[in-house]
Amino acid sequence: MTTPWETAPQNRSQPSARASTEGDLAAIHAIYSHHVLEGYGSFELTPPDMEELSRRRSAVIALGLPYLVAELNGEVAGFAYAGPFRPRPAYRYTIEDSIYIAPQATARGLGSALLAGLIARCESLGYRQMVAVVGGGEARNAASVKLHTRHGFHMAGRFEGVGYKRGAWVDSAIMQRALGPGTAMPPDRSPEKPTPTG
Repeated sequence: MTTPWETAPQNRSQPSARASTEGDLAAIHAIYSHHVLEGYGSFELTPPDMEELSRRRSAVIALGLPYLVAELNGEVAGFAYAGPFRPRPAYRYTIEDSIYIAPQATARGLGSALLAGLIARCESLGYRQMVAVVGGGEARNAASVKLHTRHGFHMAGRFEGVGYKRGAWVDSAIMQRALGPGTAMPPDRSPEKPTPTG
């Protein structure tokens, strides 16, 4: 049985998203290492080891935030998580997403399964805005821009030349979408409702 923010595949060849486990870390490490070394989605230059990735995953989960994986043909081929956008407390209703797909599994629906899962879970937790900082921008990460646009994000801005990676200055595109009622009403401060950390 899946929760409302998990997706069940129609068959094993279709992607599904589920909560990650410690047993997924080897696959997560391989996927993320590729993006660090070969892509622009992460501005890290050296892949973290599995112990560090485990620590980061635990920190996300400790905040009550989703850390998901997507499977294709029964194998983990992508992962995604939500984290606080900024540490200052006025940002506490805004969340940032991160999504990474194995290079051999792109354009197969994994990104959509993961992003839909993050959006649903973060809405249920009471967050009001989701931000994506797309490393490489439209020029070097068009697939991520298209993915986020399909899921209701709009282009909110661009940081030009804020990263230097693989011998080039790299932009970051800032994309954003509302969650739940967005800014239409104040946040629900009811104690029986989960509220974002901050």
